[in-house]
Amino acid sequence: MSVLSEIHADIRATLERDPAARSAVEVVLFYPGFHARLAHRVASALHRRGVPLLPRGIMHAARFLTGIEIHPGATIGPRFFIDHGMGVVIGETAEIGADVTIYQGVTLGGTSTRRIKRHPTLRDRVIVGAGAKVIGAVEIGENTRIGAGSVVVTNVPANATVVGVPGHIVAFHDDSNGALQRLPDPEWERLNELDRKVQELHELVEHVEEHLGNLHAGHHAEVPD
Repeated sequence: MSVLSEIHADIRATLERDPAARSAVEVVLFYPGFHARLAHRVASALHRRGVPLLPRGIMHAARFLTGIEIHPGATIGPRFFIDHGMGVVIGETAEIGADVTIYQGVTLGGTSTRRIKRHPTLRDRVIVGAGAKVIGAVEIGENTRIGAGSVVVTNVPANATVVGVPGHIVAFHDDSNGALQRLPDPEWERLNELDRKVQELHELVEHVEEHLGNLHAGHHAEVPD
């Protein structure tokens, strides 16, 4: 696929995934995620050729203009879509597959100070919600959805839905038929159990207060004038 074809595919992906996008012209002029991806294409090509400083300079300027920080060394597949984009950070050894969507405030970060594979790999059709953090050389399987604000530090299999801090799998979905299989959520169950206990305590307190009130009223009734 030629560079122009890839750019055209990115525009189509934006129009398909963002209902607020009205036209290709609007995407080209006003979408920071599209601008950041354009800059990354140039910077990445120079980076692969060993050009010093200039790739980082290009992405530094792109960060200033878009609020999106992508290292020139990151590998990004076709039809990548960043929605809104402010605060997105994509590290040097991150690998992103085809048709991936990420939202504002997402970090694909590293955990090592050594020059090794230290950033996440996102397989095809992954969706990462706003503010989520995917940290370390973990692999996120295809079709996986990561909920907003989640923190993921372990591998995630394909077709999963992940939420929470730390991120845990709450469901698996089947794209072939749209079926969603929900898994037990221990944290939610603990919260429900805590809510039940609080309600029981509230009812117990009301019962004790009512009993004490009856005793108090009975005591006054027995005292002669």
